This record gives sequence, C-alpha cells and structure tokens, in this order.
Amino acid sequence: MMIPIIIEIIRVDRGTGLNGFTSGDSGVKVFANGSEVPQSHGGLAMNFDLSDKQRDWRDRAVQFARERLIDDIIARDERREFWREGWTRCAEFGIQGLPIPVEYGGRGEDLAVTIAAMEGLGYGCPDGGLVFSINASMWTNSIPILLHGSENQKRKYLPGLCDGSIIGANGASEPEAGSDIFSMKASAVRSGDHYILNGRKTWVTSGPVADLFVCYAVTDASKGVLGISAFIIPRDTPGFRVVREIPKLGVRTVPMGELAFEDCRVPAENLLGREGRGADVFNCSMEWERGSILASALGTMRRQLERCVEHARTREQFGGPIGKFQAVSHKIVDMKVRLEACRPLVYKIGALKAAGHDATIDSAIAKLFVSESFVANSLAAIQIFGAAGFVTETGIERDLRDSVASTIYSGTNEIQKNIIARSLRL
Repeated sequence: MMIPIIIEIIRVDRGTGLNGFTSGDSGVKVFANGSEVPQSHGGLAMNFDLSDKQRDWRDRAVQFARERLIDDIIARDERREFWREGWTRCAEFGIQGLPIPVEYGGRGEDLAVTIAAMEGLGYGCPDGGLVFSINASMWTNSIPILLHGSENQKRKYLPGLCDGSIIGANGASEPEAGSDIFSMKASAVRSGDHYILNGRKTWVTSGPVADLFVCYAVTDASKGVLGISAFIIPRDTPGFRVVREIPKLGVRTVPMGELAFEDCRVPAENLLGREGRGADVFNCSMEWERGSILASALGTMRRQLERCVEHARTREQFGGPIGKFQAVSHKIVDMKVRLEACRPLVYKIGALKAAGHDATIDSAIAKLFVSESFVANSLAAIQIFGAAGFVTETGIERDLRDSVASTIYSGTNEIQKNIIARSLRL
C-alpha cells in the first residue's frame, strides 16, 4: 500500500510547484555496482515550498560565499592550488557539519537543509574544487562513519571532520577496479589486533591534502562482495603513503592522488562496520553522494544562467542586444528549463532520506540528469559569450571543465544508466 508522506522541502522557483510528485516503487534495490536485491518503500508525496530553515541556510550560504570565499580563483586554478583557508572558513560557517548530529560536533540538520545550503554555496562560490572537496569529505567520510561507525569512532573523528581540522578522502577505486569497483585487489589480512593492508588506490579526491581516509580492501577473496571490508585510516598510519598527485582537466583546485598500502598496519578498532560488510558502507556513501553532490551544481547553473541573461541583454551586435536573436534566447531558455528540471530531482533525495526511504535509484537518476544538464548548460554559456567565454579571464570556461568531471565521479553516467535499467528489470 502506498502511503503518501507530505514533506515541505523547496519551492523550485517563483510560481513553479509540483505537488504530489511521487516516488516510483520499483521493488528492486540496486547496489552501486549494478547488482540488485529486492526492496520496497512507500510512495512520497512532495510539496515544493522552501522551508524557513532551508531558505535561511541557502541565503546565508550565498552571502557567506560572496563575502568570505572570493580570492584569485583564476590564478589558483592555473596553479592547481587547494585553498585550505577557504576550507576552514566553510567549516567555521558550519557547512561540513550540517548533516551531523550536534552531539558529534555537527549542526544536526537533515539532508534537505544540507542540499539547500550546498546549492547556495555553489551559487556564491566560484571555486568548484573547494566545494567538491567538501562534498567528497561529507559523503564518503562523515556519513559512513556516522551511519556505520562505532560510538568511539564517531566521537573520535566526526568533530574534526565538522570543524575543519580534518579533511576526509575516499580510497575505493584502483588502477584495475574503477566502475567494476568490487573487483578490487587491495588486501587486508588480520594479524592480532591489527589488519595488514597491501595494494593501491587511485583517483582519490583530496588525497594529497587529506588527513583521514575511508578505504576498502578484500578481507576474504573467497566470499566475493561479502569479502570486502571498510577501514578508517589516518594519514600517519605506518605503511600508508600518498604516492603521487594526478593532474586533471577540471576541478583543479582540489588535488587528486594515488595511495599505497605497503604492509600498512591498521588497528582492528579502525574497521568501519563489520568485517565483510564493506560493500554496505560503500553503497551507503554512494547513495548519499550521488544524490547530494550535485546540489552545488544547481547553484552554479543558476549563476551561469544569470550571467548569460545579463550578457544577452547588454551585449549588442548588428544594432541590438544579442538576446533579441532567437539563436541566443532559445539557448538561454534551454538552460532555464534544464535547471528547473534538475532541482526537484535533487531535492527529492533530501525528502526521501528525511522520510527514511532508500534513494539508490533516485540518486542515480538525479546524478545522471543533473550532470548531463550541467555540461549542456556550461557549453551553452560558452557559446553565448563567444570568444569571451572561451578565454580564461571570464571564468566561463572553468565551469565547463569542472562540469565534465560530474559525468564521471561517483560512478560514471553509464553506470547510473545500468543501475536504473536494472531497477526496471531490464
């Protein structure tokens, strides 16, 4: 029986509402690697009015970013330089601790409020790398530790992840285990009150600057997915090191790295969750990350749209503003439509999690559509600005480079389509 739950979450825009927008009940839960198990959850009726708390966090995040997160981003992007001071300022404002209970150093807000704040941050802050590093730390460190960690682990690590003294990173992918994540080869062998880890992890966002890592390794190869375990690994753990920094196309202001475990001695108390249940921890982090990481992209897309509208109104060619030409105005209309279509997909995740529902399929849908819309809007912005959009000094091209990454991180869009297809039993 479908029991609707009315949750006030967001007004998409003035005059735009979708009352009764209902979650599909596919009867299938799909893991991050595409495998499936049965599931069932009730429907979710949604009211798209922005709550006072959401509006407050969103607006204050915009104001904070405009006042405290403005520096020479173009120069830092060229240098591929992470802004630790910006990270600390965000923590002092409260961003990193938003979804974490007060008792562990957080702000105790739900995911719907966190999404609103991240949209505001994405709108006000031009540093996509900094925003991405915050997302990566929250969804792949803080949330897994909160939901799967022991009481001691929560009290030991969450306060630092919230106050900015700890930057978190995620070690899952390997050189030969990317989309096929559960084919990983890194091993963890129990030795007394420690695990001995060996292997490599790559494509690690924030790796070169992170203080704490949630990593995955095989504890029993004979059990397949049920032989993978998750571990909390501080940077100074013996036998652990960051091998190299990996240059990349976009989100340059957060570094990417490769990790090595060389007889790395991890205390058994740092096992995250139960031995052999690492897939549960990983899937949990991916569900939250895929559904929430592009909330900031909503803000960036709004900023792009506003810049394009202003440019089209003021830039004159052939005797008038270029916005009077349909070739330009229709591009901007498409940008607006994509943005408004993206918003309910992202905010729906907040409503589902607040109601205690699984959001695996909905997160895959949101991640797929928002990332592709982000790329499309970024390309349109460059075309509307012409040569001014192509050059570095306006910052338009940087958004495009950053947007391309969104189709790859947190599972490629092809993997998202696999997840959605399998939920339809295809």
